[in-house]
Amino acid sequence: MNNFELYNPTNLVFGKGQIEKLSALVPKNAKILLAYGGGSIFKNGIYEQVKTALSGFEVIEFGGIEANPRFETLMKAVAIIREQKINFILAVGGGSVIDGVKFMSAAALFEGNPIDILQKRILFRDVSKVVPFGTVLTLPATGSEMNSGSVVTIEATQEKLDFGGSALFPEFSICDPTVIASLPKRQLQNGVVDAYTHVLEQYLTYPHDGYLQDRIAESILQTLIQVGPEVVENPTNYALASNFMWSCTMALNGLIQKGVPSDWATHMIGHELTALYGIDHARSLAIIGPNLYRVLFETKKGKLAQYGKRIFNLTGSEDEIAAEAINKTVAFFHTMGMQTKLSECTDDYAKTADFIVNRFKERGWNALGEKQNITLEKVKSIVEMSY
Repeated sequence: MNNFELYNPTNLVFGKGQIEKLSALVPKNAKILLAYGGGSIFKNGIYEQVKTALSGFEVIEFGGIEANPRFETLMKAVAIIREQKINFILAVGGGSVIDGVKFMSAAALFEGNPIDILQKRILFRDVSKVVPFGTVLTLPATGSEMNSGSVVTIEATQEKLDFGGSALFPEFSICDPTVIASLPKRQLQNGVVDAYTHVLEQYLTYPHDGYLQDRIAESILQTLIQVGPEVVENPTNYALASNFMWSCTMALNGLIQKGVPSDWATHMIGHELTALYGIDHARSLAIIGPNLYRVLFETKKGKLAQYGKRIFNLTGSEDEIAAEAINKTVAFFHTMGMQTKLSECTDDYAKTADFIVNRFKERGWNALGEKQNITLEKVKSIVEMSY
């Protein structure tokens, strides 16, 4: 197992009725920017619960954060934070809102051009250089409620870029599984597949001696397979909802990646599909992931075979098990309502591979993956295979 440091200061407050604890979690005398998305919190009662819990605090609201938060929108919030001297931000929403708030937190006190935060992937480690924030999670998927990473889209350049740093952990996150009862089926499907792929990015690399990390990763995958199809149909079932929400958090709160290799090329390619065509994040991962495993079959074969044996109880030769494990993954994605071909999502895909390769070349991203062996030629093959 590789050396590692595990740091996660987020106070996770999990369970029914926890929103009422907001007044004790938010710092006293805080001037709060309440940030949310398209307005679903007004329909499901969460807004009312939050405002009741924040009675007595000075609250300024900022809504309209997109499903893939846009730099241009977030900069409007940054201007309000600066003008109003906001000293605490509360994200009420899913991963996109929380990611957007992380950008606001970093950009509000940033002395340079805020677009550099994204284009130069700046790391924020000094908590005095960011505005503190907390979250009320309304859509399980990304794990952003308990990690320090963020992904933001620059609409002007059609780029979806990530940044982060240890200063960008939420101070607290309230996770009430009952909130998923009002979510559309598509968002629940996306949440399951997003979390599942997060685990695969940290798990489907090559065999190593991080035995416990593998077992924890496998347990999350097995739980998502167990509850995923059912929670979409029965979101009011608390056992299903709570295990779904906790699995999404555990998939990307930093634990399972410690001491072991990780990939993330599926995400880097998938982000381009979202930026170009507006494809849901989880659905871009479902399109790219299986084909990345096929193109990288020889270097990932050992771990694919382990995955096939432990998750799907497959038997046969290593090659047979590894290949069938990819097929089983695609079948699970289909069960969760995913399309796994780019042509099912857009008609304008013929030059996608060349565009992505050229963009990666411009950024200097010439080698991706856990072994840095995903060359631009392989990126092209992965995308073309995904058509």
